[in-house]
Amino acid sequence: MHKLWASTYKEFLLLTRDIGGIAILFVMPIVLIITITIIQDSSFKTISDTKIPILLVNNDNGHVSETIISSLTESNTFEVIQKDNEQEARNLVFKGNYQLSIIIPEKLSSDLEKKVNQNVEGILSKFGLEEEKEARPEETILNKEVRLYFDPATQLTFKSSVKNGIDKMISKIETQSIYKAFHEQVAEDDTEAIFETDNFISFKEIVPKQGDKEIIPNSAQHNVPAWTLFAIFFIIVPLSINIVKEKNQGTFVRLRTNPVSYAVVLGGKTTVYLAVCLIQFTLMLAIGVFLFPKLGLPTLDVSGRILNLFIVAFFAGLAAIGLGLLLGTIAKTQEQSAPFGATFVVILAALGGVWVPVFVMPKFMQLLSNISPMNWGLNAFYDVFLRNASFKEIVPEIILLLLFFIITALISIVYNEKKNAV
Repeated sequence: MHKLWASTYKEFLLLTRDIGGIAILFVMPIVLIITITIIQDSSFKTISDTKIPILLVNNDNGHVSETIISSLTESNTFEVIQKDNEQEARNLVFKGNYQLSIIIPEKLSSDLEKKVNQNVEGILSKFGLEEEKEARPEETILNKEVRLYFDPATQLTFKSSVKNGIDKMISKIETQSIYKAFHEQVAEDDTEAIFETDNFISFKEIVPKQGDKEIIPNSAQHNVPAWTLFAIFFIIVPLSINIVKEKNQGTFVRLRTNPVSYAVVLGGKTTVYLAVCLIQFTLMLAIGVFLFPKLGLPTLDVSGRILNLFIVAFFAGLAAIGLGLLLGTIAKTQEQSAPFGATFVVILAALGGVWVPVFVMPKFMQLLSNISPMNWGLNAFYDVFLRNASFKEIVPEIILLLLFFIITALISIVYNEKKNAV
């Protein structure tokens, strides 16, 4: 026990002598989590908080175009700016000045009304409900096309949501026009309502509740665990550099002359860097609870979750340290350990779902994400933050993180023993 304490004290002295390194370990994650949360917060807020300016060219000037403009305005998603020239609107969008331009074709309202009346009259005539009229050639009405211009840099998700929304809007207008045409053709009294045009099927989201209060996730609950985990795993960079530096400076050679095993040396490093990880995590929680509200961001709710959160952080820190010990043991130079460690953390973060949610990845990448310790840690954090999981429910992820640490530490010890065997 005395040897482990001495090794731990040595690591503490080495770490505290590098003030710049300590600043990077604590300051950079704070800057990262604040920046990312501010940027992503708008996607978690109600759409009414931020309106996207779009261009609209109305070549119709009928009731259909009025309905489209009214629906776009009332959605609180867009700020509609009307233009007279399609070419001008197109150029402004393609230059990146606006995200979207909508072009409503000429005679959309009148041609839609004619087309619907033709279809209704045809249906009624088949049932013998249409009065006999002098046969005349049926007017050919071409299909109409609402053109959308998107900024080439626009994300596919935005394009899909806009196209789906406009398609739903147009379908509703067409359906209401058909109901109206049937009503006018069949009803004896114009004031009599034959068809109900209200939606029969609706959607309602059911969210978890705690008592009478709905639990609605916010940007803080998503970003704090994700980027805290990223910061914790970045500990492998200074840890691996520290191990390589000691090997190159001959510190390990001197340690081998003393009755100190490599496991004790790694134990001292584990203790110090685990403390660093937990301090990082505490600072992140404090930022979410106390600083976020002052910046206009959602408050991080940690009530009733503190113990489970620290348990997850503890084992996530162990997994990160195990990876750092392995990298530092295998690497021969700092030029090997630093770039590889930084790049590998980014790869693990990408696989783990920190950058992109796992469910939108290709099937092959979803399978690979299951071997990322960041994925285990992130799932455990989300279980606690967003799903109100109990300790029992996060045990599987904790076991995986612990096994990862044990395996990487054992590989480090075995590799070092074989390498230094006489």
